[in-house]
Amino acid sequence: MTRFSRRSAYAADRNALSLALGARRARGERVIDLTTSNPTTAGLHYDDHAIAAALANVAAMTYEPAALGLPQTRELIARYTQVDASRIVITASTSEAYAFLFKALCDPGDHVLIPAPSYPLFDQLAGIEGVTLAPYRLAYDGAWHIDTPSIAKATSDRTRAIVAVSPNNPTGNVLTRGELAAMQATKLPIISDEVFAEYTFSSAADSVFCAAREAGESLVFSLGGLSKLAGLPQMKLGWIALGGPDALVAEAIDRLEWIADAFLSVAAPVQHALPALLASGAVTRASISSRLARNLAALRATLSGSPATVLSVEAGWYAMVRMPNTRTEEAWAMALLELGVYVHPGHFFDMESEPYLVLSLLTPEADWQQGARVIGELSRT
Repeated sequence: MTRFSRRSAYAADRNALSLALGARRARGERVIDLTTSNPTTAGLHYDDHAIAAALANVAAMTYEPAALGLPQTRELIARYTQVDASRIVITASTSEAYAFLFKALCDPGDHVLIPAPSYPLFDQLAGIEGVTLAPYRLAYDGAWHIDTPSIAKATSDRTRAIVAVSPNNPTGNVLTRGELAAMQATKLPIISDEVFAEYTFSSAADSVFCAAREAGESLVFSLGGLSKLAGLPQMKLGWIALGGPDALVAEAIDRLEWIADAFLSVAAPVQHALPALLASGAVTRASISSRLARNLAALRATLSGSPATVLSVEAGWYAMVRMPNTRTEEAWAMALLELGVYVHPGHFFDMESEPYLVLSLLTPEADWQQGARVIGELSRT
């Protein structure tokens, strides 16, 4: 008999691409990493003095247990989200927000709908909570959009919530009011992950950037955090903004408070430092936005006229490239790695067809330009 739970088991086997990457690095060979997603190691601008001062002046020795977050922290996030402070829950991260919401909404074996393609971390988060994921489809016809009939097809009597990621990782599409309405028609709670909302290139006139503010009769949870908003993943602070009818929101807040009180995971120092951290984040957001725009423009220019195609992207930190259908996706990624360029193949994100590459627009520009040239040259072979 095993001594461990099924939900803590994971596939330890590494795929061929990651093994090849590790071998290349072990040999000391240079790798241009076009998957860079950690803002603190991407050569961005930070207001270092303001961040240091913020952390030096906090009330680090005073413990004030507050399951939903300190009142002043909730007020500050309320001003940012334009959602009443009584409807704000502070968490240690967006991942923790998902964990709390899965606990609050689902029993083991219940289903949650997620978009496909989407970020692979969902599998791990849901598995840990004993939740089953059911995908609904994102379709591409020159622009990404939700295939709204697929929501109804994916829904069952065990479905307890719908996850929307807006802007989506990796497709970069933004939730529209029509798509939100289709989700609301199911009467299911909606979890709207909006961590990339500050980083847009273009979007439809009816795009939704804080679904909790447009909840109507639905229960909606909008997620955000310092990781993307200020480029500070190490500060470990996120939030849930709730929208919907008062009675439903009140019950959700009660349940989330009970769950959060069991962990009390959000550190007091970062909450006290939050005003200064949010203010200093303007410098980093500007640096990130400039990097994303320049890299996207450079990718489009470099691949223009080549067999490789840059897909439309409205927002976020990622770009997708459709490669010629002359090799498998894995073969393209391995061939690029042999040339010293590391990319993610689309199947990492549950793309329904191939071959696609997923690239991080956060990559330092010199590496980005060199990597894009290699992709363009290889696509012609």
